[in-house]
Amino acid sequence: MSDKKTTKNLILDAAEKLFAARGFYGVSIRQITTEASVDPALASYHFGKKKDIFDAVMLRRAEILNRERIQMLDDCIRRAKPNPAPLNEIIDAFTHALLNRSNKGGAGWKSYFAIIAQINNHAELGGEIMTQYFDPLAKKFLSAIHATMPESNPEDLYWCYHFLSGALTLTFSGTDRISNLSNGLCPASDLDAVHERLVPFITAGFEAFKAKYSN
Repeated sequence: MSDKKTTKNLILDAAEKLFAARGFYGVSIRQITTEASVDPALASYHFGKKKDIFDAVMLRRAEILNRERIQMLDDCIRRAKPNPAPLNEIIDAFTHALLNRSNKGGAGWKSYFAIIAQINNHAELGGEIMTQYFDPLAKKFLSAIHATMPESNPEDLYWCYHFLSGALTLTFSGTDRISNLSNGLCPASDLDAVHERLVPFITAGFEAFKAKYSN
């Protein structure tokens, strides 16, 4: 690995950690370079402005996630041919990589998902960033779901996707709400338990609208 790449990764790792803890507006470039133990001028040299660093943080892991999710989706579509892919497998392909990376990918991935949870609830940043990095992927999954549920109203499918996105955002928010509510029965950190329940729960939500138009 070159020194240049090492420096860029140090900056990105530091920025990711700080953005997750303090949000985009609560972090300065100097704080990032101090955390990374690099000269402040190197942040401008490698990236430019703070928003450029933030974009690089988002892109670095989004590319990995999107590639893994599309591969899983393509695999389940291929296995099902000539029939449409099963709905639960499509939902699994959409959620599995996120839960797996958050559960087993280390602190950097947890910070990344904490950032996504923040911006998904941010009026200014959420629409812009989620559109830029994840809308093409979402539309590919929605197309696969529509192929499985061709009789359903597209409006219902978009709302169901919106609810799925909200469930994931809450899961990665980093709060202990579910832990406290359940008196420790359901630890927020138990992402294996999340995955076991999330796919059938979301699948049933979509299928409720499939049944609506089948009757």
